[in-house]
Amino acid sequence: MTDRERFNATMHYQPVDRCPICDFGFWDETIPEWHKQGLPKKVEWKSGAEVYTDQWFGMDSYLDTGTPDVGLNPTFEWKILEDLGDHEIVQQGDGVRVLRKKYMGSIPHHIGHLLEDRDSWRKHYLPRLDPNNPARYPADWDARLARWKDPNRETPVSAWAGSLFGWLRDWMGLENVAVVPYDDPDWFEEMVTTLADCTIGTLTRALEAGAKFDSGSMWEDMCYSGGPLLGPDHFKRFLVPHYRRITDLLHKYDIDIVWTDCDGKIDTLLPLWLDAGVNCMFPIEVGTWGGDPVRYRKEYGKDLRLIGGFDKHLLQRSKPAILAEVERFVPLVEEGGFIPLPDHRVPPDVPYENYLYYLGEARRVWGKGINLKPCPALEAVPA
Repeated sequence: MTDRERFNATMHYQPVDRCPICDFGFWDETIPEWHKQGLPKKVEWKSGAEVYTDQWFGMDSYLDTGTPDVGLNPTFEWKILEDLGDHEIVQQGDGVRVLRKKYMGSIPHHIGHLLEDRDSWRKHYLPRLDPNNPARYPADWDARLARWKDPNRETPVSAWAGSLFGWLRDWMGLENVAVVPYDDPDWFEEMVTTLADCTIGTLTRALEAGAKFDSGSMWEDMCYSGGPLLGPDHFKRFLVPHYRRITDLLHKYDIDIVWTDCDGKIDTLLPLWLDAGVNCMFPIEVGTWGGDPVRYRKEYGKDLRLIGGFDKHLLQRSKPAILAEVERFVPLVEEGGFIPLPDHRVPPDVPYENYLYYLGEARRVWGKGINLKPCPALEAVPA
């Protein structure tokens, strides 16, 4: 089977040769750290690398997102505002000013937001969310469209559908986005509607032109260790109708798998996402709250598809602990609707040797040794 055939069969509980073998990538510091532990210098997790990590580790594809740009266009200028030694102040492409570590800085600290009120929204952000902006369609649009229309392509492609809350949280900060639904619900509704309009207007052109996508995908990151950053009542009032608008559009074009990337404790929002047509969760972060694909399948049955859920922290521990978790997922792998992979990007404190062990067991147990892609990483390990 091709990656595309395997992805679609897995997500629809159809017969499949084996489970897809995939990952979620790595912290920026992980690959340089692994270079010190035996990973060849030519292997990098970045475009244009002599050897890309997916090739080295023999990964299948599941995360190729297509479609035009549904976010801020143009973005703001990305620039370093101040160098503070082991930290730096940066203006990001979303207009946010952050303080970030130069090493081991996974989540930078927000120190300033351009989006503060209605005036800044309408001056700086609203014009950048025009779905009719021709710059949303790249110079190689015709070539991309031809690839998306190809019924024989071997790689699954997901229609990128953006964000309704996560982007707003980033652009205006957690405190501001938390109070706006109470202090100015009409403005909050305007922003969410604008984001949905931009996604729908931009996606429609690709879909009407004949693009065939295997799933739809969104990003939210709107939960933390204790639950959602937006309460269920507000989620249902403000977000669900617009999720439904997006999923209705995707369903119209036979895209019935729609997933969102949300970290943290998602339990309270899960049934609401399902009601809105978002039927696949990713990356199912384990954390201290115990996110667990096995538990979610028992609670929601086959209506809920799952991607992720392998505790990345186990990769720092013993090989028996890694193998036990690989084997625990076997019944769910066999049932389908599930692609197991680390529940977030692999951090640099995971030993390279442990990651190779995990990869070897995943290929043996989940992949059954059937039709696996070449894996130079394991071939380089002494017997």
